[in-house]
Amino acid sequence: MKITWLGQAGLLFETEKAIAIIDPYLSDSCGKINPKSHRRVPVDESVFEIKPNVMLFTHNHLDHFDPETVEKFINEESKITVLAPHTVWGEVRKMGGNNNYVQFDRHTRWTEFGLTFTAVKATHSDAGAIGVIIDDGEKKYYVTGDTLYNSEIFADLPKDIYAVFLPINGVGNNMNMRDAADFAKATGAEKVVPLHVGLFDSLSAEDFPCDNKIVPEFFKEIKL
Repeated sequence: MKITWLGQAGLLFETEKAIAIIDPYLSDSCGKINPKSHRRVPVDESVFEIKPNVMLFTHNHLDHFDPETVEKFINEESKITVLAPHTVWGEVRKMGGNNNYVQFDRHTRWTEFGLTFTAVKATHSDAGAIGVIIDDGEKKYYVTGDTLYNSEIFADLPKDIYAVFLPINGVGNNMNMRDAADFAKATGAEKVVPLHVGLFDSLSAEDFPCDNKIVPEFFKEIKL
């Protein structure tokens, strides 16, 4: 599995059979609404040349479901499996086309292209927010989406998570670094990848107090 960080919470998963993109934010939509949220890292526009098989959105906040970004991938000509919780599903379906729009709420499973996606609980200001487990048949990857530390989440998780990807910025109803470190430890994941830093703020993932962290770089492969 090749995994690339697209900035903020965006991730690109690639196997020999599939290309899956989760929560891409590749515009300055937030900055247009609030100048404090102007992006600090330019978009690598080569990402727009990617033809994903699957696109997944964890919740309906602009830095996760951004219509300005989404229209670069999902349109009348594309044929993509789109996995989205109900708070996003109604909006993303407006893109039309021959895409398969799957309402992907908590406890829903979808298997295609050699990957199994399972929606799990998240605790966020979007009540429909989810996390997702991605199983490629060899390893399980857990993308928390935006969430606070909530002990109820662990009942949804498998015991053999290889890597967890989680927010550490501590604002907008996300875990701060201390809680995120404790959360990551509780998942039992071998590898921990901190996200949701450096695009709108001056936080550094290097300060994340977790011994088994892998610090990602914008638009580069995450070496797990």
